[in-house]
Amino acid sequence: MGKPTGFMEYKREVSGVQDPKSRIGNFDEFHTPLSEEKQRQQGARCMACGVPFCQSGVVLNGMVTGCPLHNLIPEWNDLVYTGNWEQAYRRLTKTNNFPEFTARVCPAPCEAACTCGLNDSPVAIKENEYGIVEHAYAAGYADANPPRVRTGKKVAVIGSGPAGLAAADQLNKRGHQVTVFERSDRVGGLLMYGIPNMKLDKKIIERKIRIMREEGVEFITNADVGAGPKSADTKAGAIKAADIMKQYDRVILACGASNPRDLKVPGRDAKGIHFAVDFLRSTTKSLLDSGLTDGNYISAKGKKVMVIGGGDTGNDCVGTAIRHGAGSVIQLEMMPKLPDERSEDNTWPEWPKVCKTDYGQEEAIARFGKDPRVYQTTVKEFLKDKNGNVCKARLVSLEPKKDGKTGRMVMAEVPGSETLREVDLVLIAAGFLGAQKSVADAFKVKLNERTNVDTAPGRYRTNVENVFTAGDMHRGQSLVVWAIREGREAAREVDESLMGYTNLYVQ
Repeated sequence: MGKPTGFMEYKREVSGVQDPKSRIGNFDEFHTPLSEEKQRQQGARCMACGVPFCQSGVVLNGMVTGCPLHNLIPEWNDLVYTGNWEQAYRRLTKTNNFPEFTARVCPAPCEAACTCGLNDSPVAIKENEYGIVEHAYAAGYADANPPRVRTGKKVAVIGSGPAGLAAADQLNKRGHQVTVFERSDRVGGLLMYGIPNMKLDKKIIERKIRIMREEGVEFITNADVGAGPKSADTKAGAIKAADIMKQYDRVILACGASNPRDLKVPGRDAKGIHFAVDFLRSTTKSLLDSGLTDGNYISAKGKKVMVIGGGDTGNDCVGTAIRHGAGSVIQLEMMPKLPDERSEDNTWPEWPKVCKTDYGQEEAIARFGKDPRVYQTTVKEFLKDKNGNVCKARLVSLEPKKDGKTGRMVMAEVPGSETLREVDLVLIAAGFLGAQKSVADAFKVKLNERTNVDTAPGRYRTNVENVFTAGDMHRGQSLVVWAIREGREAAREVDESLMGYTNLYVQ
């Protein structure tokens, strides 16, 4: 454990945050890491509790608590406290291929389950994860370490998001020759184009990809495997699924949940209404290509922006629109506002169902003087101007009611609550609905009722021989940490099918 009395001597501390009004002038990461001394104090707070809920990764009342990767958190907290950074990195990467990503974008269900959080503030686990991995890069512990022996087996991974990268990393470490196909022009999938640069600097992704290349993983971009016509956005070359099947011993499909949930209301065809993923992608691509000087992105400058959806993606849209110079931003949430403090029926170690004001909302408050979120509200209709551009949205209030047929609580319209709101840019951030059908059809894999690739429970092998799946394409839209776990578990199953046994570690 850390220091036996550490949790009584030291208070929780996390990284400093740049002032919202100054950070919205750029797309840089805006956290200032803790000093090494402070990181060691946070490691000292770890209690060596009898049952480390932080690494449990279990579902309680429909919510995940604890780390889905089962990271060996008490071990590396102790190693941080004693200053054994190299061993801390070895223990951290035993269960997590990409702590440099999760230390930035994971919502930290580990901290929600920390025993210290029962009566006090939880250990700053995410801060220590960041400190460990960045210390490793600075000291050279994270340098490339190619496998000494190759098996002669070839594996194709379709998709370079966190699941595909985790599977590729694991299988390469085992000695298989791995080729990752990415339809876009840059590697990273969701990490590259789905998460804004200020949340995950793309140099961090490129740093890890360079190491994976040095270790022997091959990456082919602009490769639209099995998806039919080439994309105008990526200028991807179409590659037949049948050719992949012939050239590789095994195939892993990790293409994500790429079908954005739409809003089916009158006026939806108006110009100026976009899916959030297209808005975020265009911004990041233009930022990386030209520093936003090429104009090849959906601009929110001077616009009256409406974001529909209250999750992480909606928040990212708020923060991005403000950096564009939006004239105003409103964010609609269908559900009621969560309480500011835990309710009595939401006890530890469940995930705390409390209202969280994320960085985008903080920036909106600083920029416009009020929280952009409007709860229990949705769009009933979009209105167009004479040129077909969206100019107004008809909003309606919602209230929770019990459905007489199912007995479930639903959000129903409040009669007479309609209002009109001027708007000229709408971003739909309502989530995603399963795998891209064209890819599934190309590889002839079955989809389940949720339109995800179908497998036996807890398994990753599809109905097609030698074809496996992982990540959001398999489980539906989820967290980066779940995608990494799925990629690791799929890699283990693939390795066993190739070699007859496996020594790939999955806790």
